[in-house]
Amino acid sequence: MAYKTILVHVDHSPQSADRIRIAADIALAENAHLIGTAMTGISRFLYEDHSILVESRIEMLCERANQSLIDFEAIVKQIGVPSYEKRLINDDPAEGLVLQARYSDLVVISQKNFNEFDPSLVSNLPEYVTLQSVRPILIVPYESQSRLIANRILIAWDGSMSSTRAISNALPLLKRAQDVTVVVFNPAAQLDVHGELPGADIALYLARHGVKVDVLPQENESNIGSALMALASDQGYDFVVMGGYGHARLREIILGGVTLTVLGQMSVPILMSH
Repeated sequence: MAYKTILVHVDHSPQSADRIRIAADIALAENAHLIGTAMTGISRFLYEDHSILVESRIEMLCERANQSLIDFEAIVKQIGVPSYEKRLINDDPAEGLVLQARYSDLVVISQKNFNEFDPSLVSNLPEYVTLQSVRPILIVPYESQSRLIANRILIAWDGSMSSTRAISNALPLLKRAQDVTVVVFNPAAQLDVHGELPGADIALYLARHGVKVDVLPQENESNIGSALMALASDQGYDFVVMGGYGHARLREIILGGVTLTVLGQMSVPILMSH
């Protein structure tokens, strides 16, 4: 797999510049086309009773989205991405990203900022986009480095379809990493999945793609999500690859415990596939 089209969410939040820079770094390294997309959110205001209020609100939303795209272009030009475009979409941010993700190889968004109280920002956007998108999602922590660092990558492997997709989708980044570790939590509890040598099969798969990995079995009887984030932090990993588990029906989002914990506690970028 190669990243040839990268989609990055652009808005007026303080986190927007960081995720644009990270998306631009990947686009530059992969010689990919970068799309900065800003959604107006107009669809949420179509049913207002007063047309004057609707028109003034729509105008404000369009102006703000356009300004965000101007900022996007300035950052991308500074980094030197040769192929990029700006998109202004009249849609809800979450729905707009999910739709556009179908025609991209990677989508870059940000973790929810629990200290952000702007009512115009979508609070469940990371969860919704991750569970609804058919493409891998790169989630950037709201307290993040301003450029991509993915030299030491930690892979959470549980033998599931979602973690298998995540590993395949992360191959361009894994091939560039200097240190890759596959962590397997409680492998004895899933002998039918992991076999006598937990992690050996996925390590061999990665080796055939030119990725040299170490396998790290871990025992944890409490919260695997917290244990994964603690391991990433304590051992100095700067990037995590994992599957995202959950169910999404319309606006109802039910996340698995590990996914929910990781999205709340993450301190490094995470590439997640559902």
